Amino acid sequence: MIEVYYDKDADLGALKDKTIAVMGYGSQGHAQAQNLHDSGLNVIVGLREGSRRWIQAENDGLKVMIVEDAAKEADVIQILLPDEIQSTVYEEKIKPGLKAGNALVFSHGFNIHYNQIIPPADVDVYMVAPKSPGHLVRRTYKEGAGVPGLIAVYQNATGEARTMALAHAKGVGCTRAGVLETTFGEETETDLFGEQVDLCGGVSSLIKTSFEVLVEAGYRPEMAYFETLHEMKLIVDLIHEGGLEKMWYSVSNTAEYGGLTVGPKVINEESRMAMYEALDRIQNGEFAREFVLEGKTNHPVLTAMERQEREHPIEVVGRELRAMMPWLNSELNEE
Repeated sequence: MIEVYYDKDADLGALKDKTIAVMGYGSQGHAQAQNLHDSGLNVIVGLREGSRRWIQAENDGLKVMIVEDAAKEADVIQILLPDEIQSTVYEEKIKPGLKAGNALVFSHGFNIHYNQIIPPADVDVYMVAPKSPGHLVRRTYKEGAGVPGLIAVYQNATGEARTMALAHAKGVGCTRAGVLETTFGEETETDLFGEQVDLCGGVSSLIKTSFEVLVEAGYRPEMAYFETLHEMKLIVDLIHEGGLEKMWYSVSNTAEYGGLTVGPKVINEESRMAMYEALDRIQNGEFAREFVLEGKTNHPVLTAMERQEREHPIEVVGRELRAMMPWLNSELNEE
């Protein structure tokens, strides 16, 4: 059985005399930097000159420096930038300031696992990955709780990398909920797989296709929206709270029988083979090569697909219906 680590298993003292530079102040950056700071650790934020996040970080009580200077000053450098730009920023602005005995920290293993960043042998490399969006990482910490997380050690130059990883996870608040140990490879490949075939790609394609089928069959788009997208949250919340068992227990007998008999016909052996194909592309590096190239060419394919998503009929009718539900408080609705 896998071991779970909690507050009692981690010692913040491992980081007490070190300066931690958090590079980036987006979703994870702002949350982890503030949590580490509130845990009594010495934190600075590294940003590009002119970043719109600069004032925000200062208003949050953090010292802010340009990335190059933060890298020179820090003992522990946590890179919380988009995957596709990490290697460029590392080579140009972080690597020149690295010193033997420093630590490089990641919250996703993409750049290490796919050799986009190749660290020198004399630095520690570890991962602290909260399993939650940044706003929840911050909110639960402020409430005295935390979100589960992962740690992994890729390179243990000082012999203290694992100890520091646990301390770092404690500073972020993850050991309050429980931390599991993994590897950079396992975290990267399972994370990408989940995003592509299930959590993001699979779910959104399932929603859009089921909406299209109802509309093509003559049903009103508004009814199709409620039945294929709006109610998804109710089901996902039940699954999140108590697994599939709680969801099946909570829905009607009609929904349970229909779901258990029809679901496997929709997500079938052809779907399973497509999942294996996606996993193969992740494991052999094909997806990574494609995504890195996409980033280097300013995301032309992604930009086009984003436009197509915005223009999809389910999004058009959805914006109208969500305007009737101000309690959703969606940032996208406010723009």
